[in-house]
Amino acid sequence: MYTSYISSPVGNLQLQCSDEGITTVNFWEEAIATSDTHPLLKQCQQELEEYFAGQRKEFSIPLELNGTTFQTRVWTALQDIPYGKTVSYMGLSKTLGDVKAIRAVGTANGRNKIAIIIPCHRVIGSNSSLTGYAGGLWRKQWLLEHEAKFHSGVQTLPF
Repeated sequence: MYTSYISSPVGNLQLQCSDEGITTVNFWEEAIATSDTHPLLKQCQQELEEYFAGQRKEFSIPLELNGTTFQTRVWTALQDIPYGKTVSYMGLSKTLGDVKAIRAVGTANGRNKIAIIIPCHRVIGSNSSLTGYAGGLWRKQWLLEHEAKFHSGVQTLPF
């Protein structure tokens, strides 16, 4: 496992990877520590910098998803939410084929270890409210507003 730390507009980020893919993008409240060098970490940092600059709307970095089969299905579905758009937990449950799985979808969403790249910030409450985000609601709001600013076409956010 290799680890790197970067600063971003939403605070410090901890990036981790194996030789196969990115395993972690976490919000990091501590001081930035010494970073490993690995080609995937460098690519991840570059793609995140492009995202924050409004130049990247999709990530191409390989990911290594470590979770249950259901969690992996949820995380894969999250990656299908278009840049600048949002979906409700209920909508995501319907996409996965089980409207009754709304709580399980919420739990899997909260266990996403690859923030921003797997865009769990794009999931909102059925009443269009910002609900739960491991990085804090202020970061969720910032990310949604950032995407709205660079999204082509008209985007009205629900808050």
